[in-house]
Amino acid sequence: MLTQRAKYGLRALCILAADDTGRPILPIHELAERGHIPQKFLEAILLDLRRHGFVNSRRGKAGGYALARAAAEIPVSDIIRALDGPLAPIPCASLTAYQPCMDCPDPPSCEIRRLMRQVRDATARILDGTSLAQLAAEGEAAVCQPAAT
Repeated sequence: MLTQRAKYGLRALCILAADDTGRPILPIHELAERGHIPQKFLEAILLDLRRHGFVNSRRGKAGGYALARAAAEIPVSDIIRALDGPLAPIPCASLTAYQPCMDCPDPPSCEIRRLMRQVRDATARILDGTSLAQLAAEGEAAVCQPAAT
C-alpha cells in the first residue's frame, strides 16, 4: 500500500516536473500550497528525496527545490522505494529485502509467497516502466492533481 509519505513525495515531484513558470527552483511553501501538503511533513520528505538524489535544493531568499535530473529519467518505482521501501506486499516476496515468515515451514513451496511474488512483479513492471515525466503529464492523475477540498 502506498503511504501518505510516498503519495506526497510523488505529488511534490510531479509539481516540480510539470512546473511551467520557467523558474528552475520552487520554494517549499509554494510546493506545499500547490500540492496541498503540510509544509513540515513536506520538509522531511524533501530531505529524503534530496539524500536519494531526486532533488537539489538551494538556501536563501531565492532558494527552493528543483529536480536533480530530467523527469523522464526517474522511474516512479525508484521514488516509491526511496520513500516507502520495497514494493513487495510481504517481506518474503521481496527481491531486495527478503525476510522469511516465522510461521512458514517451507518458503520455496509457499503458495501465498508465490502469489505475492506475482503481485510484486506486476507492480514493479508498471512502476519501473512509468517515468516521473509520464506521471506528471497525466493531468488527470490523482497523485498530481489533488481533489479540491
